[in-house]
Amino acid sequence: MSAININKENFQSEVLNSDKPVLLDFWAPWCGPCRMVSPLIEEIAEERSDIKVGKVNVDENQELAVQFGVMSIPTLVVVKDGKVVNQATGARPKNAILELL
Repeated sequence: MSAININKENFQSEVLNSDKPVLLDFWAPWCGPCRMVSPLIEEIAEERSDIKVGKVNVDENQELAVQFGVMSIPTLVVVKDGKVVNQATGARPKNAILELL
């Protein structure tokens, strides 16, 4: 399954009400490090059926970025049962992203 585009309309159903842990990637198209992390996020989405992977474009979804206290991107947030359980900022290798889970 590929990463889902998350916005304020589907946030409640896709993230807060998810029965699986959710890995959120806060990114923007102009962000170089975000473009480096993006293929890794897609790989994880394809490989891991036990989690849900979502991408939040911070330019289009500033409210969600503020809600999660995102000050720089990329920021990765893991949400389980509607609560943030892990968070990391900056580009990182795939194994480090998986360790967040």
